[in-house]
Amino acid sequence: MKIVAKKKLWKYLFWLGPFLIAVGLTVGLVSEQWGLIPLAFLITGIVISGLGIIWQSYQSNWWNRRSTQAGTNALVATLAVLAILGLINFLGTRYHLRADLTEAQLFTLAPQSSELVRVLPQPVKVWVFDVNQNPQDRELLENYQRQSSKFKYEYIDPQARPGLAEKFGVKDYGEVYLESGDKRELVQTVNQNERLSEIRLTSRLQQLTNSTTAKVYLLQGHGERQLSAGKDAISQAVQGLGDKNFTTSPLNLGETSKVPQDAAVVIVAGPKRGLFEGEVKALQDYLNRGGNLLLMIDPNTEPKLNSLLQEWGVRLDNRLAVDVSGESVVGLGPAAPLVTEYGQHPITKDFANGNSFYPIARPLEITSVPGVQATPLLQTKPYPSSWAESDLQSEKLEFNADKDLKGPLTLGVALTRKPTPKSTSTPQPAPTPSPLPSPTTQSKTSPTPSASPKTPQALLPSPTTQSKTSPTPPASPAPVPSPTPSSQTAAESRLVVLGNSNFATDGLFQQQLNGDVFLNSVTWLSQQDQQPLSIRPKEPKNRRIILTTTQSNLLILSSLLVLPLIGFAIAVIIWWKRR
Repeated sequence: MKIVAKKKLWKYLFWLGPFLIAVGLTVGLVSEQWGLIPLAFLITGIVISGLGIIWQSYQSNWWNRRSTQAGTNALVATLAVLAILGLINFLGTRYHLRADLTEAQLFTLAPQSSELVRVLPQPVKVWVFDVNQNPQDRELLENYQRQSSKFKYEYIDPQARPGLAEKFGVKDYGEVYLESGDKRELVQTVNQNERLSEIRLTSRLQQLTNSTTAKVYLLQGHGERQLSAGKDAISQAVQGLGDKNFTTSPLNLGETSKVPQDAAVVIVAGPKRGLFEGEVKALQDYLNRGGNLLLMIDPNTEPKLNSLLQEWGVRLDNRLAVDVSGESVVGLGPAAPLVTEYGQHPITKDFANGNSFYPIARPLEITSVPGVQATPLLQTKPYPSSWAESDLQSEKLEFNADKDLKGPLTLGVALTRKPTPKSTSTPQPAPTPSPLPSPTTQSKTSPTPSASPKTPQALLPSPTTQSKTSPTPPASPAPVPSPTPSSQTAAESRLVVLGNSNFATDGLFQQQLNGDVFLNSVTWLSQQDQQPLSIRPKEPKNRRIILTTTQSNLLILSSLLVLPLIGFAIAVIIWWKRR
């Protein structure tokens, strides 16, 4: 009787467990507060239900049954699979692991875009005013959003939210706006033929988040490339500078005789005539005070910049760079060198083995100069693929060992010169009160900080006058002037020299890496470390096989006639052998 009573007691206690669980769930759901009372009911009910299950299984010897063991194994395996799937989904939601298997990395952001988004100083949001959500555009925006939580995007139907559309000034479907704080800027208008561009979005993002602008001056007056649209103009390059938050203006040193103080970069793009001596001196003074200069010099021209280039260890070779490899590979002529080798430099750090070409280019010769650091940027292929041709009148280009130069050739170089302190101390008076010959002589014999010790001696009328009026620092007992707190130190000077300007002209600027070479050079010269370098467009490689009429007919005959006949013949042979 006692055993039966115990069994009935455990039976009633077992049903008490589910009752308490139901009470706890009801209290929590109704009150919407999972406090101490609902949790106490739930925990007590679960414990009682568990003990009841264990007691029932012990009394009926349930655990020793084969069916119980098989069911338990199946239950454990199912729970393990569910746990693994849940963990995978959790990790997939929290950590994004993507693999872009396309050859040109079409679905991966450029390093410049990723770096810019990761260091956003404030939240940024992209508004796409369109009814249809293009999967390609959404994929691009999601790639941006994965880089930083400060980047958001949203699609808006202008008809459903006319107030927001009016706030942005939306005029048509497909307009994409970028908003950061109180700033708003139109990125582009997308449609079926034009999808959202990473280049434009990153450029506008840079302009919106960076309030600083840099002034770029383009030298004019010597037959340089036109800035507006026209034949052999560089209007696309100027527009590219505007997209990267640069402001451009023409500069005629014949009128101003001095480079403006606000010039971040001065560009000399393909001059056909020589510069005046005063203009060259103005460029030298600009570099000496920490300026930045981009020279793009074509062959068969004499810009008369040798005195400036000599200070930096650069010499323009008068020969023509020839590359016969590009003619057979991509259809370029021998006078348009194809460059795939780049120097280790910020301008070309993301180029890898990409292509850029330079129609009608001249090589550069680099020599070591104290205080100047030179890095070759563009290198042609070794001989016999490329060489410097001296005979420009010959119709057939052949290497002449006596006159020509074997490749590889340097077509571009980046140079930096460290700053040097400049003393602004006043001239020291003479140690003895000797009368000066005349005011004219005095003005000539007073030493200046920039003059060398020999210069005043050459200007004096005689050795006697020199010894009385202008003692040199080594021979004079007077103390040598030392730099005072007013001494100034110029910023680092930078110079980029390219032996070609055709690559930046309209039509060629957007081909391959040509535009990147120009924009990256200007960006590096501007010495704005926060400015991202140029992003080259990603285009899928054309892998289509173009067949002639004969080849296509042969392919049709082989696939529809020859191959079936061969298969039928093999089948007949096998049947005959088995027979």
